[in-house]
Amino acid sequence: MYFFLLNLALLDLGSISSMIPKSMANSLRDTRAISYAGCAVQIFLFALFMSAECSLLTVMAYDRYVAICRPLHYGTLMDTRACVKMAAAAWASGFLNALLHTANTFSIPLCQGNVVDQFFCEIPQILKLSCSDFYLSEVGLNVVSACLFFGCFIFIVLSYVQIFRAVLRMPSEQGRHKAFSMCLPHLAVVSLYMSTGLFAYLKPSSISSPGLDLVLAVLYSVVPPAVDPLIYSMRNKELKAALNKLIQLILVQQK
Repeated sequence: MYFFLLNLALLDLGSISSMIPKSMANSLRDTRAISYAGCAVQIFLFALFMSAECSLLTVMAYDRYVAICRPLHYGTLMDTRACVKMAAAAWASGFLNALLHTANTFSIPLCQGNVVDQFFCEIPQILKLSCSDFYLSEVGLNVVSACLFFGCFIFIVLSYVQIFRAVLRMPSEQGRHKAFSMCLPHLAVVSLYMSTGLFAYLKPSSISSPGLDLVLAVLYSVVPPAVDPLIYSMRNKELKAALNKLIQLILVQQK
């Protein structure tokens, strides 16, 4: 579990680092400029980390399924070699998906100017600048990516259906509590990651506006990577104790 958490932390760090530093630098310099190559690199890195995170969250769901539903086989099914292969497959799938999207997006002629109405380069905003006759190939790639995304989502849902069935059959209340405490952080991360992404990309075009697009972009690109460490660290007893003390101190000062 901690090996996969390390990979998740690296993906979250990479996701934020691919766009926030450039956005902050532009804000300090009072400019919105980014080079063509810089935009391509930003799209590639963001697509790499977000795609790999989707695959990794699916692998983590399988890890929890094996730990709870097949505990006697856990050492065999999730040994070091298997974990490394799964993590490598998640990174490789993200790299391939990002490479295909970046190469295809920047092979499309851009004939609607060069202004990206967003705080970082993202594929939907680039497609708005393309000629309408040339973006069908990117639409096809988006359909394939959406199918893979929903495939991961369905796998995670089926895994947790089996997990909750197994947990509810546990005779020990302590065992049920331990199982739920192991699964709830992952469920919270998956829900945050997928709900924000789905709403950002599947919202009706009739309600689209620059301000709403900006808010949604922050929700799905910045909030999940920033909140993930907090969600998982809440399992740490020392951190919980420190947080409780801080809350009590604030309440006392308010009184």
